[in-house]
Amino acid sequence: MESILRQGAKIYSARVLRKTETLAEKRLWEQLRNRTLDSFKFSRQVPIGSYIADFACREQRLIVEVDGATHSTDEERAHDNRRTEFLKSEGYGVIRFQNDEILNGRDEVLTLILQALRNRPLPLRRRRQFR
Repeated sequence: MESILRQGAKIYSARVLRKTETLAEKRLWEQLRNRTLDSFKFSRQVPIGSYIADFACREQRLIVEVDGATHSTDEERAHDNRRTEFLKSEGYGVIRFQNDEILNGRDEVLTLILQALRNRPLPLRRRRQFR
């Protein structure tokens, strides 16, 4: 029962985050939604474990994180590192961008995301389908 409650709380938190997105998150989502980026499907504010990823391409197991000014202290960076290690342990690659990188260099950011997607190893679930 407790895990169901926690899952419900994470889903609620993800919904709130979707409604209160930053300008950078909004601009990036405009470029990732509806399979716009080379037909890769992204979701936003995705609960994974005890964390909520900003954007996730589940098919390629890649997470895109958008960091603002709140990711600048040693404590916040340590939290981001723990989060990244957890997500990697779940089989995800993680790529991070600062808000200003997205707002001032969108094309470069999209190029880096596309490169990361194309360079991800084929997920194990897919490998089994081709054997």
